[in-house]
Amino acid sequence: MFKKKVIVTASVAAIIACQPLFAIAGAAPDGKTLAQFTSAAANGKYDAWETEWSSISKDWTQVSLTPGSDETKINFAWYSKSGSNEALSYGTSPNLDSSTTVTHTQTKAQEGYVSNKATITLLEPNTTYYYRVGNREINSFKTQNTSSFSFVFVGDPQIGSSNAMKAKKPEDIAVPEFATAQYEAVESDTFNWNNTLEMAIKQSKEMPSFILSAGDQIQTNAKKVDDISISEIEYAGYLSPDILESLPVATTVGNHDSDNPNYTWHFNTPNLSTLGSNNIVGGDYYFRHGKALFIMLNTQDTNSAEHKKFIEETVKANKDCKWKIVTLHQDIYGSAEHSNEPEITNLRYELVPIFEANDIDVVLTGHDHAYSRSYILKGGVKTTEYTDDEFDSQLEKDLENGESKATLTVGPMNILYTTTDADEITYLTYLREVMDKKAVVSTENTVVNPDGILYMTAGSSSGSKYYDLSPRKQTYVANRWQEDIPTYSLVEIDNDSFTINTYRTDTNEKIDTEMSIIKK
Repeated sequence: MFKKKVIVTASVAAIIACQPLFAIAGAAPDGKTLAQFTSAAANGKYDAWETEWSSISKDWTQVSLTPGSDETKINFAWYSKSGSNEALSYGTSPNLDSSTTVTHTQTKAQEGYVSNKATITLLEPNTTYYYRVGNREINSFKTQNTSSFSFVFVGDPQIGSSNAMKAKKPEDIAVPEFATAQYEAVESDTFNWNNTLEMAIKQSKEMPSFILSAGDQIQTNAKKVDDISISEIEYAGYLSPDILESLPVATTVGNHDSDNPNYTWHFNTPNLSTLGSNNIVGGDYYFRHGKALFIMLNTQDTNSAEHKKFIEETVKANKDCKWKIVTLHQDIYGSAEHSNEPEITNLRYELVPIFEANDIDVVLTGHDHAYSRSYILKGGVKTTEYTDDEFDSQLEKDLENGESKATLTVGPMNILYTTTDADEITYLTYLREVMDKKAVVSTENTVVNPDGILYMTAGSSSGSKYYDLSPRKQTYVANRWQEDIPTYSLVEIDNDSFTINTYRTDTNEKIDTEMSIIKK
C-alpha cells in the first residue's frame, strides 16, 4: 500500500531542497507519488529497476503499437538510426521461421534518427501473432474478440512531471542539476506507469484489446526548452513497459504533446485527418473495433468547425457502429483545478452540441489529474459570454493555501458566497452557470437507452502530478475522487452494454460504483 504521508513529506522536502521557498500566498503544491516509497517498489524491485533504467533511458528506438483502422490491423512505429533499414516481419510461428515482411515508410526524425511506420493487416481474431523489427527480439500480441471486448482507459501519464525543476524556459535545461532531476523523475514516473498497466492487466477478466490514453504522454513542452529532443528520455520511459510490446495504445494529443513533432514520429495513428490539425502533430483520427467507433480529437486545435466536420464525416462513414466514443484531452465536464477555467467551459459549450447531434454515447477526457464521472447529461448551454482568461485572479485566489506547504486533495474555497466584492460575485455567478444542473437527465448507475452522454475524466495514471478537486462539487458530477494515488479504468463493451469500473493502483480496489449504459 502506498505510504502517502511519507510520499508527501519526501516530495515537499525534495522541492524545498532544490528550489526557492514557496511564496507566502499560493496554491497548495501539486501532489505526486515517488515510486521508491510505494509497495510495488519493495523487496528490491526499485533497485533492480534503477539498474534497468540506466540502459532504457538512452534508448530512443523502442517500438510503439497503435490500433489500426479496424480490428484486422495494428499500426507500428519505431525509431532507427539514420541510414538503417530495419523491416517489420510477422507470422504465427513463435520463431518466425515462416514470416511476412511488411512494407514500411521512413521519415527524418530527431537528428541521427528516422521514424519508421508500418501496418500489419488481415489479422484474424483470437490469434497470437509474433513480430520482430530488424534483428531485435521477437515479441507477440494476441488479437481479441470483437463482439465482446475490453480496453484500459488512462489519463495523463505525463512522464517526467514529478520533476521539481520543470523547464519553463530554455535557460532552465542549461542548469546542470536539470538533467539529473529529469532522469530521476522519469525513472520514478515510468516505474509507476508500468505498475498501473500491470495492475490493469491483473484486474482484467480477459486480455484487453488496447489501451486508450486521454493525452499528455510526456511532460516537456518543446516551446519551453527550445530543444525538441529533451522529451525523448520521457518517451523512452513511456514506451518501456513490457506490456506495451503486446498491447496497442490509442493516444490523444495533450497540451504537453502538441508542440513537438516527435509525437508523430513515435505513434502511427490510423485514419489521420488534417481536420483539427495544429500543423505539428496532425489532426483528429478514428478507429473502430467491432461495432464500437472511437473518435480521437486533437482539441489543442480549438477550431470546433473542423472537429464538427470530422465527427460528422466519421459517423456517416461508420453507420453500422452501435457505440460512439469520443476522446479528447481537456476535461470539459471534469471536477478538479482545470474544470472551472473559462477556456475549458467555452470548449465544452462549443463541442457538446456537436456530440449530441451525432449521438455520441461516451466522452473520455483527461487534463485534470483527478477522477470524475458525470451523470448522463444533455443540453448544457452557455448563458453568459466570457473570455478564456476572465476569472484568472479569482480562480487563483479560490485555491490559495497561504503559507502552508502541505498538499491537499480538495481546494480550500477562499471565495465565499457571502462576499461583497463585485468581481467575486460575478465569478460565483459564473460558477453557478457552468454547474449545468439542468443538463442532468439521469442519476442512475445503470441507464437503459439514455437520451444523453456520459462524461468521464481520468485521474493520473503514473502519479507524476495530481491536481486538487475544485472546492465546490459541480452538480453535473455523479462521483469524483482524489487521494493522490494513480488510477485506471477498465471498460467492457458488447453488443448491448458499455460498462466502466475505475480502480486505485495501490490496492486494486474500486474507487467508484460500476457505471453501465444498456442499449436495447
